[in-house]
Amino acid sequence: MRRLLLAVGFSFASLALTAQNFEIAGLEDSYKGSVGEVIQAPVRIKNNFDKPITLVIKRIETQIGSSQKNFFCPDNNCLDQRTDTYTVRLEPGETLQRFAIGLEAGLTEGFSSVKYQVFNKANPSDVTLLDINFVVEGKQEKGHIYSSPLITIHDLYPNPVVTSARIDYDIHQEHVKAKIIIHNILGSPLSAYDLLASQNSLKIEADQLNTGIYFYTLYVNNESVLTRKLMVKK
Repeated sequence: MRRLLLAVGFSFASLALTAQNFEIAGLEDSYKGSVGEVIQAPVRIKNNFDKPITLVIKRIETQIGSSQKNFFCPDNNCLDQRTDTYTVRLEPGETLQRFAIGLEAGLTEGFSSVKYQVFNKANPSDVTLLDINFVVEGKQEKGHIYSSPLITIHDLYPNPVVTSARIDYDIHQEHVKAKIIIHNILGSPLSAYDLLASQNSLKIEADQLNTGIYFYTLYVNNESVLTRKLMVKK
């Protein structure tokens, strides 16, 4: 009986040593985007240990096209593709936020994948594999959602948004004052963007928005002319 209890004790001790001190959550089967876009796959890693840990994310294998590039994107700033490792320190219970694996989709459609090792720097045997798949689709022509003698505007893309999105437009008369206002479902304005006649594309930042449903409204010469849904997913 005593030997049995000792065996059980050693078994639990073994489980405690081999259990990972961190977890990766929220990954999807694949991440889709169009030719010419930068596709980002958000990665969330939580420290389950009762002490701070330093994690190393190391790229170990890529299956991507010749016109594609793969990189780490911390805080929505994508690093040089030649950077093979990224190191981050997490406090007890802390989750890595605002971090993604990015793929510059390149010029051709197809399937791409990238594999990483994520390990505890102080204990390299505490390791897991991270396998991220990207699907690159042909760029679809975006029909305009509003057109007048003053302005033509296309729908926001991508939607749902992870970190940022774009709106393409053409202002036909230089004196036109146009802007986009982002607001929540209660109608409270959150941010505003001017549409400049000297440009034809607007970048919408979503890093300050939580996951959920929002709306964006086009104003032309201070008159509301169009409202569309904006979905944020992180």
